[in-house]
Parts: sequence; structure tokens; C-alpha cells
Amino acid sequence: MIPTYPRRRRRRLAVACLIAASAAAGCSSSSGSGWPRKAATTTRPATPSQDAHAKAVPGKPERDPAERAAAEARAAVEAEAARAEAERVARTAREAAARTWGLATPPLVAPAPPATKPVLVDNGQHVIVRPGLPPVVRRVPTTDKVVFLTIDDGAEKDPDFSRMLRELNVPVSAFVSDYLARTDYGYFRDLQAHGVAVNNHTLNHKDLRKLGGDALRREVCGQQDSLEKQIGVRPKLFRPPYGEYTAEALAIARSCGVTAVPLWNEEAFPDRVEYRYGDHKLQSGDIILTHFRGTDTWKGSMADMLRRVLREVTGQGFALARLEDYL
Repeated sequence: MIPTYPRRRRRRLAVACLIAASAAAGCSSSSGSGWPRKAATTTRPATPSQDAHAKAVPGKPERDPAERAAAEARAAVEAEAARAEAERVARTAREAAARTWGLATPPLVAPAPPATKPVLVDNGQHVIVRPGLPPVVRRVPTTDKVVFLTIDDGAEKDPDFSRMLRELNVPVSAFVSDYLARTDYGYFRDLQAHGVAVNNHTLNHKDLRKLGGDALRREVCGQQDSLEKQIGVRPKLFRPPYGEYTAEALAIARSCGVTAVPLWNEEAFPDRVEYRYGDHKLQSGDIILTHFRGTDTWKGSMADMLRRVLREVTGQGFALARLEDYL
């Protein structure tokens, strides 16, 4: 039986039901927290910078600019301290290596290589440029206080010299002839693995002025092929034996990949350095010649020769640099 209520009570019961229904509707559209939804408010759309910040660091407050600046300053100080410490360690190692090899002063360190190699312009003396031929260079046009040590032939394969180069971190460039290098190309592969570029000095070290045609091509391009096989690199630099060449020789060298022909202004031995010019002074960009020779032909070893060169170069305020970074 359905109960009946007085009219006043029925009105109260109806009001209560309406209130309960309204509350239930509010809960169902809330965020799910169990609390009634607040009245809607009008909000401005986020600006692009606010959006970017929200995406960059979701859920985190923006870092205080002063705090960020302080952190950046601390990082810069720490980086500078680390760099200074690395330089100190390297300097200490150079000084120790110099003492080991009988040098009172460690070699000067060359500046960073140029971002762009110097443009070679003919001056009739230190740079000779002819149309269609690789330039011939005795002095690289640069204002850097650097000179370049280049070593020819390949007869002597002195392990002490190789170790001296590594420990002093001295850059040199090799120009090898196959007839001398072929007995132990492994020695030159080891030099290359430690940063020494191995370049072309012909197959058999013949005077190129006395050759032509196929014989000339075989001497120059044949050594390009040999070095590509033995060292894994086809050189860009070529030095003709005795520093002598013809236009035909240069044209053939260019046809097989040569881009420059470095000669020299000084020649080094264990007991002396010979200068092309009477002032006996190095100039920026000078190329120094020496050879893979030993005590059978020299008054000293290759290590003695390198000591002589380093004393001369350092004493005049120069550093040895890598020729291939400039040519």
C-alpha cells in the first residue's frame, strides 16, 4: 500500500528532492575530486611565451633569472678552471718529454690550423703559380709564427725518432720514395697513425728533367698508386727529387691528384741547419727539408737532427706546424 502524506509534508519532500537532484548534477560534472564544481570564470588565452615555458618545463615554476644567471656563471668558471688544468697538465708533460729528449725548452705549440687554407698567389720567388699546373711553394703565405718540417726519401726507419715525435707531439710531413720505403712500409703506416702525412717523392728518385712521357708518368703516378695501396691515402702533395721539375712533370702530377708541390728554404742535419738566405733567419711559413738518414751518412741520428731543428725553431720563436693544414 502506498503511504499518503499531508499536503504540507508532500511539498517539503518535493523541495528536498529538487535540492538533492541539483547537488548530484553538480558532482557529476566536477573534476572528479568529490567537491562541487566552482562557478565558471573567464580566463585569458596563454601567450606564446607562456605556452613555450609550459611545454619546456611541464608542471614546474619558471626559474628565477638571477638564479639562472648565477648557475651559468658558475658553469663558466668551472669550465675555465678545467681548461686551465688541462693546459697545466699538458705543459708539464711537454716539459718532462723535452727533458727526456735533451731539450732545455719544450717546443712551442702551433696555433690552431686556419679555417681556410691560404690563397697561393704567384710572387716569383716563394710561390710559383702557372695556369693549369699545381703551385710550387717554398714558403707558405701565412702570418702565423709557424714553419714546417718535411722529411724525404725513407731510407732510415728509426724507432727512436718515431717515439720522439710522439712524445714531443711534433708535427712533420714525410715524402717517401717507393724504392726505399718498400722494405718496411709498416714504419710509415705507424707514422701516419700518429698524425704524420705520407706524401709522394716518386717511385725511384730519378731526375724528372731527364724523363718524359710514360716514364715520367710511371715515376709520379706510380707512386701515387703505391701509396694508396700501402698507406691507404692518395696524397695531394708531391715533391720532385732534388727539387727539380718540368712543366710536363707538374702537369702529370696534377693529372693523378697532386694539388701542390712544396720545395724548401732550409735544410736540416744533426749538426747544422743550412739557410737559403744569408740572414740565417726563419720566416713565417718556411718549409724545412731533411731526410730519413742515420749515422751511416750523417754525423748523428734522426733524433739528433730533430733536436737541432727544435732548438733552432724554438729559439727563433716559431712552432712546427702540419704542412697539410696550410697547403
